Amino acid sequence: MLGGITPESLVLAVAIPLIFWHLRYQPKVHFGVGSTTIGIELSDLAVAAVVAAGVFAGRRLGFAPLRAARSLWVALALLFVWIAIDIARPAGSNGYPWQTHAVTAAKFFEYALLAPAVVLLVRRRADLLLVVSVLIGWSIIATVVGVAQFFGANIFVSGATGGRQLSFLGFHDFGALSAAALVCGMVGLAFAFWSRVAWVAAISGALGVILSGSVAAVIGLGLAAAALVAVAVLRGEVFPRRLAAVAAILAVTAAGVAAMRANQLDSVLRLVGIETQEAPSKDVESYAHRAVLVWIGWQIFLDHPVAGAGWEASSDPATFMPYVPAARREYPDEPPLAFPSPERRYGVQNLYVQFLADLGLVGLLLLLAVFACAVRLALRARAAVGLLLTAVAAGVWVAQGIVAGIPLDALTWLGIGLTTEEFSRRSGKMAP
Repeated sequence: MLGGITPESLVLAVAIPLIFWHLRYQPKVHFGVGSTTIGIELSDLAVAAVVAAGVFAGRRLGFAPLRAARSLWVALALLFVWIAIDIARPAGSNGYPWQTHAVTAAKFFEYALLAPAVVLLVRRRADLLLVVSVLIGWSIIATVVGVAQFFGANIFVSGATGGRQLSFLGFHDFGALSAAALVCGMVGLAFAFWSRVAWVAAISGALGVILSGSVAAVIGLGLAAAALVAVAVLRGEVFPRRLAAVAAILAVTAAGVAAMRANQLDSVLRLVGIETQEAPSKDVESYAHRAVLVWIGWQIFLDHPVAGAGWEASSDPATFMPYVPAARREYPDEPPLAFPSPERRYGVQNLYVQFLADLGLVGLLLLLAVFACAVRLALRARAAVGLLLTAVAAGVWVAQGIVAGIPLDALTWLGIGLTTEEFSRRSGKMAP
């Protein structure tokens, strides 16, 4: 069963369930360093084991696969150099806790090391199949938990019976993992392999996305669908019936998420200026809340357009509080809890706008350069799995700010790593 699998890739397979698991359920150790606290969770140890296994595999089999993606590693290095500069630049300024933000940056870098580690670990087609199978299997378990929660099971942190659920991940991480399994199924259906597994992955993933109610996951799936069509065209394998089946699954998924979030439609209509018969809610609605936070993040960017306010500065009261009065005037119908305060540090909750606010236009361009390099490699190799996983992650980040060490973080670098792995294997730098 394990024939043809690189031994070190088993470490990655074992690590996937530990990485795609909410931090609240993991054993952890916290200790103080200076004015901040460093936390080490089980997922950190899993990531460290994957990176160590990658180094071991590189020493045993060679580091040649990494050379296939020099542009990606250069872009990634420049991104983290800029992050370091944007921590050092405001360090010592009133209200900027640089030590705390340096710890977050270190964990963000730790997870980014998954990308080169994946390239060194996943050397054969059998390795890729193993990783994809474990990802799908873990997603199926998450979906089963979500279904149980939907029907009233009081396990982990569950949502309201009959409403959107968190499984053992959280709304957006559950949606991201489910969407990852769904796109793996999409690849199998579109190119006629992993037939039975592909259908199971697609159906289970679609159900998980619906249960999570993550609109951002649907955005990611839309990007993945476009990527799938691009790869099919490049391969010369455009089969309308197969793509129609994929489109039908995506349509059902989008409709299911829309139904799950239908009770928040009124807040969306009010945001775009369409009056409804319902009175404005006194509760905090997700879409309206995010609009407020994105507006504040955008204002911070406008005042710091080139270099930003500093890594994660948009979540510091000293940075965001001056913009709150204007935000209240901009969104007068929103309840007080929708606005951040020193006790409610919501953050921007949109990776791209937060990069603009924290790291300026330079930071966002470097982040986009990393994604662009990964997409370029995937398209050159006509590689689908890594490209679609990266597309899903890019979409889900629309509803998530910079939070290092979460499953979405892992999915991002796993997807980017697999784009490089597939390019390296197809370009002859790996075993077939």
